[in-house]
Amino acid sequence: MNKTELIDAIATSADITKIDAGKALSGMVAAISGVLAKGDSVTLIGFGTFSVTERAARTGRNPSTGKEIKIAAKKVAKFKPGKALSDTVN
Repeated sequence: MNKTELIDAIATSADITKIDAGKALSGMVAAISGVLAKGDSVTLIGFGTFSVTERAARTGRNPSTGKEIKIAAKKVAKFKPGKALSDTVN
């Protein structure tokens, strides 16, 4: 499912226009991104938790040359599914 199909599904499910569904989806993505940028987490009970973790610096290898390279530390977004979502998928 891509973004357009998701907007269509939201519009149908919530009985709203596709424009309003698109605005709602964009607003939700912006809100979650803003919270993660601050280093906080977002928990949606039954769905899951979005959080930020720090990945330590490490040494890697350039696959084409085999030469060792240093990979810098960075923050990464992480999603942990909730029990209801896990149960639905399984």
